[in-house]
Amino acid sequence: MSFIEILLIAIGLAMDAFAVALGVGTSGHGQKVRPVFRISFHFGLFQFLMPVIGWYLGAQLQRHIEAYDHWVAFGLLAAVGGHMIYESFQHEPDELSGDPTRGLRLMTLCVATSLDALAVGLSLAMIGERIWYPSAVIGVVTAALSLLGIRLGNRLRGAFGKRMEQIGGIILITIGVKILLTT
Repeated sequence: MSFIEILLIAIGLAMDAFAVALGVGTSGHGQKVRPVFRISFHFGLFQFLMPVIGWYLGAQLQRHIEAYDHWVAFGLLAAVGGHMIYESFQHEPDELSGDPTRGLRLMTLCVATSLDALAVGLSLAMIGERIWYPSAVIGVVTAALSLLGIRLGNRLRGAFGKRMEQIGGIILITIGVKILLTT
């Protein structure tokens, strides 16, 4: 898998975290350095770890589904991308209640925004890709886009959050189709 493909996957996966970070910024919780660091670091860390977990699960399953693994990879990426697009059309409250940069609330957001990365890790195992490099790129891109999201949220008040989720979903579906067509 090329760096561009890995980067596109990373950007696609980071869109949920970006949208949440944008919301954190618009809620006023992302004004100081510590909350900004907590969101960016934890989102990046979870997006790094989840593909690794998914890859190890996929590596265990691969020998059982080797004949149709490309279809599984496509299905997972298409499902995750489709879900991201669907979620982008759902109504959410304009403001987050409580501090989303601390404790259980932060962990819940981290898991919620990185579950799709678990599926991508599973997909990468199905197509025989190594995991550490893509996972590191995914984590770094997510941390950077989360930081950008908070900063933009502070300035733009969430005008683009939903559109970014749609773009991320389209990117994941496109990469799934490419995997299907090239195997």
